[in-house]
Amino acid sequence: MTFRGRLVLATTAAVLVVVIMGSVATYLVAYNSLIGSADANLAGVAQPVLTDQTNVQIHNVCNYPGACTQVVYNVDGGVTNPDDPQVLPVSPQAARSAASQGKAPNLYFSTTVNGIEIRELVVALPLGYSYRGNNNYWQLDTGGALQVTTPLTGVNQELRHLAFALWIIVIGGVAIAVVLGLAVGRTALRPLNSLTETVEELAETTDMSKRLDPGGPDELGRLRRAFNRLLVALDTSRESQRQLVLDASHELRTPLTSLRTNMEVARRLEELDPEEREVLISDVTTQMDELVALVGDMAELARGEQPELTAGPIRLDMIVLEAADVATTHGRSRGVTFDVQVAPTWVSGSSARIERAVDNLLDNALKWGPDGGVVEVACSQGILIVRDHGPGVDESDVAHIFDRFYRAPSARSRPGSGLGLAIVAQVARDEGGSVNVYRADGGGAVFRFSLPEVAAPDNPDDED
Repeated sequence: MTFRGRLVLATTAAVLVVVIMGSVATYLVAYNSLIGSADANLAGVAQPVLTDQTNVQIHNVCNYPGACTQVVYNVDGGVTNPDDPQVLPVSPQAARSAASQGKAPNLYFSTTVNGIEIRELVVALPLGYSYRGNNNYWQLDTGGALQVTTPLTGVNQELRHLAFALWIIVIGGVAIAVVLGLAVGRTALRPLNSLTETVEELAETTDMSKRLDPGGPDELGRLRRAFNRLLVALDTSRESQRQLVLDASHELRTPLTSLRTNMEVARRLEELDPEEREVLISDVTTQMDELVALVGDMAELARGEQPELTAGPIRLDMIVLEAADVATTHGRSRGVTFDVQVAPTWVSGSSARIERAVDNLLDNALKWGPDGGVVEVACSQGILIVRDHGPGVDESDVAHIFDRFYRAPSARSRPGSGLGLAIVAQVARDEGGSVNVYRADGGGAVFRFSLPEVAAPDNPDDED
């Protein structure tokens, strides 16, 4: 079933329930009101008896079909006045009231006599009650009962007319509900259909630069604005991918061109002396290493925010110590040393990615530090501080230093792809941390890499 059909069905069902409940309530109120009027008429006829008056003239008579009065005597349960004929059958309620010696309460009930539905009132008459019939006074020494009836023909006729009118209202209400449901569904779905058509057009053209009308403050407007945010995110992601491909192709062009040149030279390998051969092989090896590192960095960046299956509590200080040992080995040729100060600290995340970020920070400090200099490293409470004593970071470069493939003018003559610090920023963001760079007092740059600290696990041997 379509959404419009479900909307019409729901609207019709809701109106039907409301109309039926209202009709039933109206019928019950009318029924109780008409029966109450009939009971009031019966009480008016029996008023002399209800006020306990004596010497009241009561006849066993029916003024018209169904409107009757009759006295019942307790001894035989029959009509007490032989001058008056029996006009009503003695109901069980009347017999019990007559036998109660005036103690039974007044009873109102509906019954049928001679095919006529009537409303009957039974009043218990006390001991010694006297009344006058046609010719004589009669005294009920053992008590009795008075039966008063009125026909319900008019009441039933009014109720039938009311029921017919209510059925017309119910049928009309359902018809109106269907028509209104179709109209409301058409009106309510018109903007939704427009939104669907726009989305389908975007899917066909794949033009993520288009935006929907933000709409109003209602739910549909909220959906439009949410879809616009989704388009912005998709457009940004696609633009980032496109820029990554462009930047990667630009960065790959230089080592690939150099490799091609060297391979052209390698065709004349027999014409080179041993020293030139060694230089050629060394250049090719260096270029291949650069390509491998560049492809690895691109794969790390392209992975984005994919979940890590090995994420868990890890010792950041231990990762820093291991990375510092490797960086110290690389820095021996230039006399660069690493002054490392750590304290036990646990963070949550992927150990492989965090190790990559720490390695990149230390490699960056090693690259910019002066020969024979010292790189200061401190780690505690989920924070890693790395300071070098190089030229520092220009103010104009601070806003872009963590961008992909960004290389400051002073760094373009140095080896590297401009992806190392971008990977650090991405790891920090994905793991819920942050990374910042500052100019250090006395020269150099300070990098602050922080991750959310967690409590040590119960079993420290289980860390990743």
